[in-house]
Amino acid sequence: MLNHLISRLVSPSLRSHPSKISALRFSTTVSAAERLYDQLQGCTTNLEKQLASAKVKLDSACINEVIRRCHPNQFQSGLRFFIWAGTQSSHRHSPFMYSKACDFLKIRANPGLIKDVVEAYRKEECFVSVKTMRVVLTLCNQARLADEALWVLRKFPEFDLCADTVAYNLVIRLFADKGDLNMADMLMKKMDCVDLYPDVITYTSLINGYCNAGMIDEAWKLAKEMSKNDCVLNTVTYSRILEGVCKSGSMEAALELLAEMEKEDGGGGSISPNAVTYTLVIQAFCEKKRIREALLVLDRMGDRGCTPNRVTASVLIQGVLESDEDVKDLSKLIDKLVKLGGVSLSECFSSATVSLIRMKRWGEAEKIFRLMLVRGIRPDGLACSLVLRELCLSERFLDCFLVYQEIEKADVKSTIDSDIHANLLLGLCKQGSSWEAAKLAKSMLDKKLRLRVSHVEKIIEALKKTGDEDLMRRFSTD
Repeated sequence: MLNHLISRLVSPSLRSHPSKISALRFSTTVSAAERLYDQLQGCTTNLEKQLASAKVKLDSACINEVIRRCHPNQFQSGLRFFIWAGTQSSHRHSPFMYSKACDFLKIRANPGLIKDVVEAYRKEECFVSVKTMRVVLTLCNQARLADEALWVLRKFPEFDLCADTVAYNLVIRLFADKGDLNMADMLMKKMDCVDLYPDVITYTSLINGYCNAGMIDEAWKLAKEMSKNDCVLNTVTYSRILEGVCKSGSMEAALELLAEMEKEDGGGGSISPNAVTYTLVIQAFCEKKRIREALLVLDRMGDRGCTPNRVTASVLIQGVLESDEDVKDLSKLIDKLVKLGGVSLSECFSSATVSLIRMKRWGEAEKIFRLMLVRGIRPDGLACSLVLRELCLSERFLDCFLVYQEIEKADVKSTIDSDIHANLLLGLCKQGSSWEAAKLAKSMLDKKLRLRVSHVEKIIEALKKTGDEDLMRRFSTD
């Protein structure tokens, strides 16, 4: 009977059998995949025409099954099938499917496969559209193959196709992310020669590349040129450059750029520093242990009516704690953050608790967390989970249960997972805290929590060792 009751906590997925509907859906998918896979095996030329004659309904499961079946000597056919499927009007590949194709067909390990397929199109005089080439380029992007993507871009004219801005942007971003900024810049300039104009995505890709390389002057220069092509320099672009300046370590330059943003905003422009912008500068100061200057930026933020968010609060609170500032300073900071709006007292205290736990200052974290409960300040789910986990690790199971009860009373939207519940229940059983274990078990059943089989087995053994009939009875009432 006990085993039956415990099994109610096990995830249904571990116990249930496939339904007839699931079996039917699987059968339909396999049937379509088999037909398409047979077409691949029996075709030696112009594979795309042969696939079109199969007249099957395409979906991700079917496509996934076909490419999964392809063996190493069939990878070229598998890739051609995937590209063909991506050009069909009834289907569009998701980013996940591009990732699966790269994995199944080993494209990263064998980048030459891309060239082999495109050359086969040309040799067999297959119909190739811009959409076809875009699928190929997206595969290159997923596999991070910048050189192959450039080769594909240069192949457009051979198929009487003109590459569009989307195609150029994709290749430019690959080279910018790779750090080859000369090639990325050359491609952007090449767009002018083919009657294309860089858009916001083009500029942002290059600006990101320059910032990642620490070439802030070049990023700033490029940002100023955006308006020439009717691309508006906005808060996002400004903030990205500001982030690069902060990473370079030049905080004085960061403050100057921030001041310029504030000035542009004051002049009625489209640039307005937001919470993310200010938080970037605050975080940079905190990382350099320059807390006083970080707090001045917070004041500046408040003066402009920009409210801090949870990230701003978390960064500042952690900065103050890591700098061993006086407790009064932390209290003043929390008061200021709450007064400015955007974050609550609960969020601030929860952030302090989480930061202290991650800094291995458990004693202080526990004090703050208990203070929250005493004062009726509701902690957030993450703080609750970390505190309970620490108490379990310290084998203070009874204390953990009492805190758990207080959390339940506070009606916290909790992220306390089944593992924490299981470890706590197991610990209470081992320590002979039968009444508490029964109450926790009832709570777990009420919440319909699902446990791992390994946890269930351990709990069963622990319950047997207690020999507590009352615990058995309580556990069997629900």
